[in-house]
Amino acid sequence: MRYFELLDLPVRFRVDKALLTRQYFRLQKQYHPDYFADADEAEQARVMEVSSLLNKAYKTLQDPDETIKYILMEKGLMQEDEKYPLPNDFLMDMMELNEALMDAKMEDDTDAIDRIRQTIAQNEQDLYAHIASIVEADQEPMAEETLLPVKDYYYKKKYLKRILAGLN
Repeated sequence: MRYFELLDLPVRFRVDKALLTRQYFRLQKQYHPDYFADADEAEQARVMEVSSLLNKAYKTLQDPDETIKYILMEKGLMQEDEKYPLPNDFLMDMMELNEALMDAKMEDDTDAIDRIRQTIAQNEQDLYAHIASIVEADQEPMAEETLLPVKDYYYKKKYLKRILAGLN
C-alpha cells in the first residue's frame, strides 16, 4: 500500500501516531524541495511529487476514519463517492434522530440537543464495538469478509457525523 510503504509503516487500521510522525519528519527532511534546488528539472519534479505524497499520506494516516477509508479503497472494497446502501433499520433510526434534532432546534431545547449528542456518541461506541477486534488487531487486514463490517461501520459513522455537524 503506497502510504504505508512510503512511510515504512506496517499496514494497520490503528496507526502508531508517534512512529508515523517520526517517519514523516525523517522523510520530509530527506525529500524537502529546498535540498534539491540545484537538481535537474526531472529530479525536482520527482521530489515535489514525493513531498506532496508524504503530506497526503501523513494527513490521511493521522485520522482513523481516513485510514479506514484508505485501506478499504486500496483493497478495492470502496470507491470514491460510492453510494453505499445502509440497512433500513439504521436509516429509520437516523430519520428519527434527525426529526428529534429538527424539533429540538426549532424549540431551542438545549437539553434535547445534548441528549441527541449523547445518543450519537453512544451509537458510535456501539458501532465501534462490532469492529474493535478487527481495527485493533496487530496484523494487516486482508480478507474481504473481515473488512466488510469495517466498511459498514465507516458509512454508518459518516452518517452520524453528518447529523452531529447539524448540531453545530
